[in-house]
Amino acid sequence: MSNVAESILPQRQTPKLIVVTAFDRDESGDLQPVYGPTEQQSEDRAIRTAKALAGKHAGAIAWSREANPAMGEYGDPTTLFVGGDVPDME
Repeated sequence: MSNVAESILPQRQTPKLIVVTAFDRDESGDLQPVYGPTEQQSEDRAIRTAKALAGKHAGAIAWSREANPAMGEYGDPTTLFVGGDVPDME
């Protein structure tokens, strides 16, 4: 039976890390995080949150990536929403 379980496990979806961060400019004009990064429960919620924050701050971004922190595995980030000015993602 272990062969059956092993064949099912790789098909499980990798958990997603979904994050929102908002930025304002400091006295030097550099963007600094003023909200977050905060983990969100869904991509839709992250987009709504980032849109709301973008109206109140210099900029906001929502992004996601596949993540399995227990295994130390992280996928490439995918931008869900950008409003206003945000620093380049590394």
